[in-house]
Amino acid sequence: MRILKKVDVLEKKGKKVVLLGNEAIVRGALEAGVGVATAYPGTPSSEVPMTFSRIAKQAGVYFEYSTNEKVAFETAAGAAYSGVPAIVSMKHFGLNVASDSVMPVIYTGVKAPLIIMVADDPQGWSSAQSEQDSRFYSRLGHIPTIEPANPQECKDFTVLAFKISEEFNIPVMLRTTTKVSHSIGTVKLGEVKKPKRKGKFVKDKKVYYNIRPNLQKLHELLLEKNEKIRKKYSEKLVDVIPGSKNLGVICSGVSYEYVLEAVKEMKVKPRILRIKMTYPLPVKMISKFIKDLKSVVVVEELEPIIEEEVKAIAKEVNPKLVVHGKDLLPSVGEYNTEDIISAFEKLYKKKYHIDFKKHLRKAEAMVKDLPPRKPSFCQGCPHRSTFYAVKKVLGSKTIYAGDIGCYILGIFEPYEMQDFIISMGASEGITHGIMKSTKQKPVVFIGDSTFFHAGMPGLANFHFNKTDALVIILDNSVTAMTGHQPHPGTGRTGMNESVPALKLEEIAKALGADNVRVVNSFNQKEVQKAVKELYSKPGVNVIVSRGECRLLFMREMKKEQIQVPKFQIDPEKCVKCGVCTDEFACPAIIKEGKGKNAKYYINEDMCWGCSVCAQICPYNAIKPARLVKRDDL
Repeated sequence: MRILKKVDVLEKKGKKVVLLGNEAIVRGALEAGVGVATAYPGTPSSEVPMTFSRIAKQAGVYFEYSTNEKVAFETAAGAAYSGVPAIVSMKHFGLNVASDSVMPVIYTGVKAPLIIMVADDPQGWSSAQSEQDSRFYSRLGHIPTIEPANPQECKDFTVLAFKISEEFNIPVMLRTTTKVSHSIGTVKLGEVKKPKRKGKFVKDKKVYYNIRPNLQKLHELLLEKNEKIRKKYSEKLVDVIPGSKNLGVICSGVSYEYVLEAVKEMKVKPRILRIKMTYPLPVKMISKFIKDLKSVVVVEELEPIIEEEVKAIAKEVNPKLVVHGKDLLPSVGEYNTEDIISAFEKLYKKKYHIDFKKHLRKAEAMVKDLPPRKPSFCQGCPHRSTFYAVKKVLGSKTIYAGDIGCYILGIFEPYEMQDFIISMGASEGITHGIMKSTKQKPVVFIGDSTFFHAGMPGLANFHFNKTDALVIILDNSVTAMTGHQPHPGTGRTGMNESVPALKLEEIAKALGADNVRVVNSFNQKEVQKAVKELYSKPGVNVIVSRGECRLLFMREMKKEQIQVPKFQIDPEKCVKCGVCTDEFACPAIIKEGKGKNAKYYINEDMCWGCSVCAQICPYNAIKPARLVKRDDL
């Protein structure tokens, strides 16, 4: 993750700076006069709140990490209801969480701009559960939606989104994808507006009473707003590149960049329509564009949303038009220039000078003998220790309910202790359903941040419906997976202000847990003892396995120049049983060779001194090596 200097986003008007797409969105919000920014961290959107967190006080903006995306959206909506410009950022799954409140607020409208920044993740680079196309929400909720293609547009389109939202008193969605959010480019900056931080909520039955018969009036007004936005903005927010009447290309978002590269590489000249506002769709412009074409290819990642709408428009204006899209391009994953070139090869019946399939075979042949690099917990991770302890007690046949966080890596060998991973907090709900339908008893793994986000209702539900459950809260004292953001249990806010930390064990008791045990994640005997005792007990049982994220711990030790013990394997005592490498699998422990000739040792440059390897070695062959020197930190 790129380290951002404060000066980058806060530079003066006219400066050119290099920014991530997400960082550019923050600058755009500042140029639009944002007063309130909220979020629950979720990659690929994480750098938006992380940037706000660093610069909020200096910029005069209120920023917070909310407990989940629904609360984050509602907080931003409350500000916008009160006349304060606001932005909320989240990943695509976060929009699912927030949608329960998003839909009604689209109906009521807002008094000040409200921007919903949503980052989709084609290819699932940071999203294990599904590929989701958030553009369906645009249509479901009639949410005006703008899609930038590069960092400069991320800034400019954010400013535009605030403008449209303010003009029509309607929330606007700014949709990116991973490649746009994480692309790096030069951005020319505009002028930062003085943020409006305080407003006033004014009662208004016509606006906020969204029950019938006013509900239908609000619905009609929403549709009228979208039609006005279509005419004033959507029809003009297009780029048209002249070209052949035989073939046209319609694209949006980052796909536009791929199309431009492919056209240049293939030396072809199709007519190109780039759509910047994908909802409401520029129907007149599309009609004009396709009217005299013979065929058109719609280039869009994931679902054929625009493709289907183009087909419907073509029935009226050009019934003979051949509309291509998912017949030539994949419906899964991210696109790249090669995908577009492959489609052009078929459309133009012209071969590119590189055979991509042959090239791929050569590349695969070159790496086939390389050892696989599987995702792994960091060395010293408290979650590895907890998983190992639980498996030692309950074995591999027990059902293990997974959830969202660093501990998602428990799905891989040698643990294989995440039998399903659905959504934030779903570990408890699905476990409840399994236990009410079978004689099996899963173990629930849920992280500390996830518990605050969506785990509390599930725990209360266990109590309410008399379910015997074992919930293990993996408490590493931070929202680690998305970049070490704070949560209600960390004792600090998103603006780094001190606040009393909420105790997970106290919350668990208040929600009806019959037995709550706090254990040290790095103490194998303690964790195993608690699991043995509580798994078989009736009632709702909770183990809080507490161990600080080792990466944060080591950073703090380095900053404070505190020495950390490292460990080594005594070759005279080591019998090469493989427990440390095959069952515990710390990446700092190295095995070279096979069988009797194998050599086991600990890479001292990687060892972070958690001591668990020494505890689990059945032959007492692992001991502290020495104290590290300050130069090693």
